[in-house]
Amino acid sequence: MTKDELIAKLKKFEWNDMECKKAQRGVSEDAYRTVSAFANTSGGWLVFGVEDRNGTLEIVGVIEVDKVQNDFLSVLRAGRKFSQVINVQEDAIDCEGKILLIFHVPESNRQEKPVYLQGDIRKSFIRRGGGDEQCTQDEIKRFLRDASDHRHDGEKIQDLTAESFFAPDSVAWYRRTDNEKNPGRHVHLTDIQFLNEWGFLVETQERLIPTRAGVLLFGKGRYVRQILPRPIVDFQRIDSDFDQWSPDKRWHDRLVVEENLIQAWLSIVEKYMRLAEKPFSVEEATLRRHDAPPEYIPFRESVINLLIHQDFGDLTRTPVIKLFRDRTLFWNPGDAYSTTTEQLLDPTAKEVRNPSIVAGFRRIGLSDQAGTGLRSIFSNWQRLGCVPPTIQNDKAGKSFELVLLKEVLLTEKQELFHASLGVHLDDNQAKAFAYACRTGFLTILDVKAVTSLNGPDAQSLLKSLVVQGLLEATEEGVHYQLVSHLRDRFFPGNVQTEPVSLSTAQAGHETASLSTAQAGHETASLSTAQAGHETASLSTAQAGHETASLSTAQVQSLDRLTEPQWSVVEFCDAPRSMLEIIDRMGVSNRGYFKQKHMDPLIFGGIVRMTMPDKPQSPNQRYVLTDAGLRLKRRRMTDATNLKED
Repeated sequence: MTKDELIAKLKKFEWNDMECKKAQRGVSEDAYRTVSAFANTSGGWLVFGVEDRNGTLEIVGVIEVDKVQNDFLSVLRAGRKFSQVINVQEDAIDCEGKILLIFHVPESNRQEKPVYLQGDIRKSFIRRGGGDEQCTQDEIKRFLRDASDHRHDGEKIQDLTAESFFAPDSVAWYRRTDNEKNPGRHVHLTDIQFLNEWGFLVETQERLIPTRAGVLLFGKGRYVRQILPRPIVDFQRIDSDFDQWSPDKRWHDRLVVEENLIQAWLSIVEKYMRLAEKPFSVEEATLRRHDAPPEYIPFRESVINLLIHQDFGDLTRTPVIKLFRDRTLFWNPGDAYSTTTEQLLDPTAKEVRNPSIVAGFRRIGLSDQAGTGLRSIFSNWQRLGCVPPTIQNDKAGKSFELVLLKEVLLTEKQELFHASLGVHLDDNQAKAFAYACRTGFLTILDVKAVTSLNGPDAQSLLKSLVVQGLLEATEEGVHYQLVSHLRDRFFPGNVQTEPVSLSTAQAGHETASLSTAQAGHETASLSTAQAGHETASLSTAQAGHETASLSTAQVQSLDRLTEPQWSVVEFCDAPRSMLEIIDRMGVSNRGYFKQKHMDPLIFGGIVRMTMPDKPQSPNQRYVLTDAGLRLKRRRMTDATNLKED
């Protein structure tokens, strides 16, 4: 952490990744609780020499620097106070003659959690919000379960026999699907031999015993409920927007599944088919839709992710799918082992909680290549043109939440606003800038999520937005924010100084704040701002358009396009003369048409003159800008979708 980064953080408040202590001459006991909390959660920064005075962080400096630093580091490395040695990165920063000691505590590996104090596992802490909380007994059990080298789904269920535990219809469906992918490979095997072949039945003391994965995948309902006394999933349809709903309101339709995972998958898809806006056919083997509307693919992958990665040792919390009008929410007990969202989206194999169950789904094509599930969700959602999914991998609460927000990222109003600024944005730049207008800032990960670009190309895109005067770097190469006049426009009064974006959602922020961001709060004002209101001054200041010939005093800002203006957009994908345009439109009053329809298109950056320095030239032609071309493509796509519906 640099001095500037630290000062910026101190101007805000302590949060889940930073804690400040006075520690002028010694280290207080609560600092060690923070170390345990950071190690057990997502890591964080511990800063000595800063005092919290009624909610305001004030730099007081460490007085006995060598003593404080040596005492603290010796405790962390001695291995007596903590259950393991804690290796931190330390640094000292001079702030106007006052020394601050900074220590970065990394997140511990899952095999080393929980990190506890004084040999007492009950003295384990987690970081939640801006404070350290002592772990409950259930939370400690979750840590220990995840720390084990023996996977929970691989345990043997001694009380069940090979002949009686499985549901024949579930095994039959699975085998039929497997045979379609690998014809004839196992047709000669009995059901028991088949389950033994793939490790769902294991031999012990001369008899076959089902594993936990075998029961969860294929078991009869009563046996599933014996080892998992809570539902596999609770699927709710709620006929309202998220921000108009509260937990005390009743769902409108509900499916609670207490059968095995195969039956859960079949039941959820059957329910989804009935809820779909239009009917579709489904391939029996993989339940893939033949007409494959894009919104089905992210839903399908999200359901599979929820079913196979949940913590089946957590007997008190039920996975939930909530289908709202404006979003679909998937919540799971059990966090992902990967630390960051970037790691989760990396297309490489990852350590998983339930390897036997994951392999069982993948074998029949119900789970894509290892490590690509979430990436597939993001890429398909991005193709829909929607705001990227939001992930909250809550290390403290040991839970995972994925939200598919059904909101278009780059709307017509936003396109018009971009065009009014006079900047030249390609498709990826326009998407990234639209996202920045929602959140106030952009990171490399945000750009990759909205564009599917790789890291270097995402970095180049950010630099191009800086060059065009739309963003400024707060941390070069890492973090960028809207320039000041745009921040004032979208976040007046700086009310939302640290809006939640894709990259901050991974940090384990409180669910309430994340939900607020997901709910689309304040989006009405953002949309209004992006719609082009008050854009005349912005356009005049930045666009650099040749406006001398335009009826500038009377030109109206573009909030939306009129039908005559849409006709111009549809016609001017190639350079057209004014005579060609008015003939095409059937216009009798040229002056009125130019003032009412053409000038706003030019002033708003949708149409440009081919000879802007000679506005009265008889050779003048009018053609769409890049923004105009995007609007035309959007119009054509919307028309195609409407026709299909």
